[in-house]
Amino acid sequence: MNTAHPSITTPVTADLLRGALDLEHTEHGVLPHRLPARARAQYADAQLAMAESQPSGVRLVFRTRATVLELDALPTKRVYPGAPPRPEGVYDLLVDGALAGRAGVTGGNTLTVDLATGTTTLEPGPVGTLRFAGLSDADKDVEIWLPHNETTELVSLRSDAPLEPAPDRGRKVWVHHGSSISHGSDAASPSTTWPALAAALGGVELTNLGLGGSALLDPFTARALRDTPADLISLKIGINLVNTDLMRLRAFTPAVHGFLDTIREGHPDTPLLVVSSILCPIHEDTPGPSAPDFAAFSTGRLRFLATGDPAERANGKLTLGVIREELARIVEQRAAEDPNLYHLDGRALYGEADNAELPLPDELHPDAATHRRIGERFAALVFAPKGPFADPAA
Repeated sequence: MNTAHPSITTPVTADLLRGALDLEHTEHGVLPHRLPARARAQYADAQLAMAESQPSGVRLVFRTRATVLELDALPTKRVYPGAPPRPEGVYDLLVDGALAGRAGVTGGNTLTVDLATGTTTLEPGPVGTLRFAGLSDADKDVEIWLPHNETTELVSLRSDAPLEPAPDRGRKVWVHHGSSISHGSDAASPSTTWPALAAALGGVELTNLGLGGSALLDPFTARALRDTPADLISLKIGINLVNTDLMRLRAFTPAVHGFLDTIREGHPDTPLLVVSSILCPIHEDTPGPSAPDFAAFSTGRLRFLATGDPAERANGKLTLGVIREELARIVEQRAAEDPNLYHLDGRALYGEADNAELPLPDELHPDAATHRRIGERFAALVFAPKGPFADPAA
């Protein structure tokens, strides 16, 4: 066992981080954000604040000969009284692109969320330390993927040899926006969320703007996408609009057009893929909102219900079926003048046969095996030679 003392401290700066759009300096260290400060200031929503500060897809990336790495971090762990315990946050260590270690950080703050009332309480906790040892002393590219499901303040990074930002390998940057499924809910680890898996298979750099509960066609999110460097862009639209019961069809259609218009202001010719929701049986034909099934808590299960009335579709209430049909129509209409705009039915990633084999455990979110399937399917369909994100030089 390597017990070398990592005596070199390297400040955590933006040039060591990928996947974050902003870096906030806190009393402890730095807090990566996945939305810029201007966007965060435009709506003080607790769900959005929690989601965008959870660093899904954010990783420390550097080159080093170090054999020992230590990272002091302050996580914020969530507790839902009455519901099954949340899994601990996981850090993935990748060396030259291959998984080389996986660990967690103890301590941290505790955020208690009452699902019945929506109220929250925060109990401060101590900084914890992550340690990876026994690494090769050869020059290597190292990535530490931060937990996709825990707000994480980075306090101190130490090593037993100098480290420097990894060089640009010339890979395209893929920016993806979606719901909690894209965020990585119920994935096993940060490098195994479906977007992370698809990015690895596609050989691209991921910026993941999957925002749990917050893929709501917000104009500030569209502007963030507009202003973020990207070679490839995808949007996964649908489930959050249904399970929040946020808008009717009359508002939805112009909102999608406006969202796409804004992105095109900054990326007029970038391949842009619009993806509808994967299959979600409770909301295929039944509107939202979604609500926790509190009766299931007594059996130790977290489960969600659709509380809308299918008859309300006649009044413009949204279901996944309605949204899929409208997204396909919008993309077809716009593609006549925008040859780099594409559409993918989300059921090609996870459909009826998949649901029969791998049902959604809580009726909304895929499990770890399903994340892998969706990531592999996305890569096969989208990064394939004739796919929307195909490399013309290949």
